[in-house]
This record gives sequence, structure tokens and C-alpha cells, in this order.
Amino acid sequence: MAKRQGFEIGSETVAAGTRRTVNLPVSYLSDHTPVTMSAHVVHAKTDGPVVFISAGIHGDEVIGIEIVRRLLKAPNLKSIKGTLIVVPIVNAFGFINRSRYLPDRRDLNRSFPGSETGSLASRLADLFVTEIVARSDMGIDLHSAAIHRTNYPQIRVAKDDAASRALADVFCAPVIMESILREGSLRETADRMGKTVLLYEAGEGLRFDEFSVRAGVAGILRVLHHMGVISAKGVAKPKWKSQFCPSSKWLRAPGGGLLRTYKADGELVHEGELMGSVSDPFGEAERDIVAPFDGIIVGRAVLPVVNEGDAVFHLARVASMSRAETSVEGLSTQLQDDPMFDEDEII
Repeated sequence: MAKRQGFEIGSETVAAGTRRTVNLPVSYLSDHTPVTMSAHVVHAKTDGPVVFISAGIHGDEVIGIEIVRRLLKAPNLKSIKGTLIVVPIVNAFGFINRSRYLPDRRDLNRSFPGSETGSLASRLADLFVTEIVARSDMGIDLHSAAIHRTNYPQIRVAKDDAASRALADVFCAPVIMESILREGSLRETADRMGKTVLLYEAGEGLRFDEFSVRAGVAGILRVLHHMGVISAKGVAKPKWKSQFCPSSKWLRAPGGGLLRTYKADGELVHEGELMGSVSDPFGEAERDIVAPFDGIIVGRAVLPVVNEGDAVFHLARVASMSRAETSVEGLSTQLQDDPMFDEDEII
């Protein structure tokens, strides 16, 4: 049998049967310090799909970086088929500055597909598309909520995208939500290239959340097994299906003041149920926030100081409260009890 060719990325070649971190030059800081986008490539001797896992497109979304760290330590990666490309920090500029954006205040996830001669954000987007997306068959992009907000673990898919929905079912995060393909986003660019990219949202900016990390690692391993990249050993089969939510709505602060939340992310609420309240610092005026429909809280504000109109609860609609309760609580319990995460040094 002919030996598999090396995997070319940037100016380097990763030999079959090896794994290596490749530094892709991006730019220089103002003091001439070089900045690179580092990609860890696991290139098997056996043919198979090419899958990328990316995190840190927004520099303050650090939870994806922890998911990637644990994934790279998984024993499953010692024997794979195909090629796995893992990019822990796409936006190194934002990560260094603990900022969502690049130094020019542009949002990288609104700058795809980018341009080799455009702005800094555009050039970084072009590099990622050229070196990572174009070389891959599919990908998983890891995100969290922005700073001062948190997201319950969820996969977002476009409406009527059967391929993404099928892979989202395999990933089996507690919630699957329909979400439009936003212009300039990685998902929208990948879709036009004929590539499927799953968007995982979980946790809070600049914070770790163990439950969200576990859901991310477990889901990625399931998808890699489904794609034929890794074996089934150590990959937990979900005992319940994800809760699918076809629509959602942000509930906003009815006035400025101090926010008190009575419901947490992941909780199910009935139409008309009290979710929180906003009061002035003297306690003389208080306005309630109630659920406009039956749903599950997939995101919420964590900062108690709000202005009128601030987004405070992200409520996703559910068709059946009883089915939603069974699936969400079942998957949550399974993740908390999974023996894969019992060791002091989690994989």
C-alpha cells in the first residue's frame, strides 16, 4: 500500500503518522514582535476526512481554548484516520489584550472570507480560510457568550441545513438552536465553500465553566467518531437527544437599575413565570421580567447593573416542556457523572 503523503500547511509539511504544531505567520505588533496563528496537526498514516477545531476567534472567549487543550490530551488521538487540525487561538491579538476584537476594533467573525491585502482582521480571516477551512472537509468552531453574559451549552445550525442538523444531533449538546448565517461569519463563508461548520456556544467570556467544557469535549469526540476519525473507545453515547429550539428571543431590561435574576441558564420556564426584576437603588420602583412563552434559558446577563433595553435573558422556545425537561436534565446528569472526567487531571 502506498504511503500517505504529508499534509502541507503554510510552508511546512507534516509527515503521515506524526503530529506537530505549525506556526502560521500573521503580522507584527507595533514593536515588531511577530504574531502567529498556531495550528496543531495530527496527520494519520491512514486516509480519512480532514476536520478542523477552532477556538478564540473572539479573543475573550477562552472556554474553547480549554476544550481544545483537553481534546489534544485525549487518548483517542493516538490512533486516528485522516487529519485533525486544531487551532486553539485564532485571534491572538484579542487574546493577548483579553478583548473580543482585534486592535483595529473589528470583529473577526464579521470579516470572513477576508482579503490578503485588506485590514488586519481581513488578512487574518483570509489566512484562516486559506490554510485551515479550504484544506478541511468540515469543522467545529467554539465560542462563548460575550463578557458579562453566559450561554447554556448549545449548537447553532442554519434553518433547513440538513447536514449541520445531522452533525448537531451527533454532537448532542443539551440544546440545538436555529440561527441565521450572518454575513461575514466563518459559518457563512464555509457554507458558500460547501463546508459544514458546527458552531458551539457555551459559557462566559474570560471565564471557565466545567459543565460547558465537558459538553464541548464530549460532543467533539462524538463527531470525530461519527466522521471515522477516531474509534468508539472512550466516546460516551448520549442517553437522551438534544432539545431542539426553532426560535428564541432576548428579553430586555424594562428600566435601568439593579437586576435580580430568579432563574439560571438551562432552566425551563412556563409562559407568565417570573424570571427576574429590575429595581432602582432605593427600592422604590420595581419592574418584573416574565416569560412570554414556554422555553429554556439559553443565555443570560451575569452583571447585576443594567440600563433600560439591555439584554438580560435569552429564551429559546420549546414545543413540549415535559420532553424538554427529560432531555436537558438527562444530558446534564450524564455529563456530570461521566467517568471520563473523574480524574484529577482531566483529559
